[in-house]
Amino acid sequence: MPGSAARASEKGGSGVPRLTIAALALLVAGLGIVSSIGRTGRQAPPPRPAKRVDLDRYLGRWHEFARYENWFERGSEAVTAEYSLRSDGLIRVVNSSHKGGPSGPLRQAKARARVVPDSGNAKLKVAFFGPFFFGNYWVLDHADDYTWSIVGEGSRRYLWILTRAPVPPPALQQTLVERIAALGYDPARLHRTRHPAE
Repeated sequence: MPGSAARASEKGGSGVPRLTIAALALLVAGLGIVSSIGRTGRQAPPPRPAKRVDLDRYLGRWHEFARYENWFERGSEAVTAEYSLRSDGLIRVVNSSHKGGPSGPLRQAKARARVVPDSGNAKLKVAFFGPFFFGNYWVLDHADDYTWSIVGEGSRRYLWILTRAPVPPPALQQTLVERIAALGYDPARLHRTRHPAE
C-alpha cells in the first residue's frame, strides 16, 4: 500500500527491508519510469481524481479491501493504512500487513506525505525513505461520507481500494468493483485482501 526510511519488522536475506524495496517500486512508478502501455503501443491516459478531498475526514484508519497484486505486497493480508497529521503539517503514514494470512507475522512501514498544491488535496507525495524521493498517491475517488476510497497513480500499474470496515457489505463491494472498471481498471486483476473478520 502506498505511503523517511521504511522501517519494516521483517528483512529479506540481503538485510534490506522488504517494505523499503516496495517503497522503491512505488517511487519508480510515481516518477513515471514505469508506464502503462497497451497492446496497441499507446500509453493509456493517466487517471484523474474525481473530486476534492477533505483531509480532516480522510485521516484515520483504512482497511485494504482489494488491490492490484504486486510483487512487494505478495502474501500480505489484513493490510491497513493509518493516516494522521504531524506537527509540521505533513501527514504521518503507517502501513501494516500480515505475512501469509490475517494472523501471520506483522510487518510495518512508516512514511510521511505532503499534499500536491492545486490538486484539491486529492494528490499526495509519499516518502518512505530519504527527504528527496516522493512517490505518487492519488485519491481517484471516494465516498461522500469517506467510507471508501480508490487510490492509484499516473501509470495505472498500481491500484488500491480502501474501506473503513475490514469487510465491506456485499453491495458496496460490487459498487467498488464497478467503479474501478468505470475508471479504466481491470476487475479481473484485483486481489481481494483477507481480514480476521472473514
